[in-house]
Amino acid sequence: MCGIVGLHLRSPELYSRLGELLTGMLCEMEDRGADSAGIAVYGNDDWSPRGRGSVSLIDVEVSGETVAAALGAETGAEVTAVTVDNVVLASADVDSEVLLSAARKAFPHVLVGGFGEDLAVLKGVGAPRALAERWGLAKAQGWQGVGHTRMATESAVTSSGAHPYAVGPGECLVHNGSFSNHATIRRDLRAAGIEFDSENDTEVGARFVARQLADGKGVDEALTDLTRTFDGFYTLLVSNRDSFAVVRDAIACKPAVIAETDDWVAMASEYRALAHLPGVENARIWEPEPEVIYHWNRQEVSA
Repeated sequence: MCGIVGLHLRSPELYSRLGELLTGMLCEMEDRGADSAGIAVYGNDDWSPRGRGSVSLIDVEVSGETVAAALGAETGAEVTAVTVDNVVLASADVDSEVLLSAARKAFPHVLVGGFGEDLAVLKGVGAPRALAERWGLAKAQGWQGVGHTRMATESAVTSSGAHPYAVGPGECLVHNGSFSNHATIRRDLRAAGIEFDSENDTEVGARFVARQLADGKGVDEALTDLTRTFDGFYTLLVSNRDSFAVVRDAIACKPAVIAETDDWVAMASEYRALAHLPGVENARIWEPEPEVIYHWNRQEVSA
């Protein structure tokens, strides 16, 4: 049993409250998973400055200054680095994949939490409330956030086993449930040259979706392929900087609720994670249907 939450803001007036609202959602799901937790935030300039490539490095054993210097030497660009608890968030005026390649070369054994313009990923071992406080999550701003609280069932309690899995450019996936045929799919993906950071079944789903997107498929088609390929019980939330999508397995075994207003779209494993959102009393609220893909795109607003 795990908890997943996501918040997609339509109203720029709420951007300054993203972290506050996401914190409340994440903490409400702590009793669904207190082993570890993680978040992905889109649009917080303090963590991922606008217009710059960004990479999130988890459990780094050197200072942010050391990371910045090493990545700067690799890229020839000026790199800035912000340390948030166990995570170093590095950014530069280069493409995120260039920065990612530099990070993997300079720190080959460090876990990459995610990469992409406007994206910051934080995750670690511990109770979600304590982690959210250490991250200063309530002060974060942006237009979209995704979170996960984990109760480990089939792989170790480590940062690499924590969600989100952000393995494609700007992409993020969180998951409640289990994939029963993940070992077979992992073997096929490895044979195709795809590397893994953990033994977690969710990473297999994330790598599968990332490959579909890299091959030019849209989010809806990628998730349709996932429902046809993966067996098991699951609710998934998949995001990138411009979209937010939810899908459940064929019998909708794992709980999920979606709420939508003119100002935001939100989903969570349980309604209580949504109860504090502004205007929720007037929201359209429903339980997503089995294997129906619910997908929203961001309408970017000029500052």
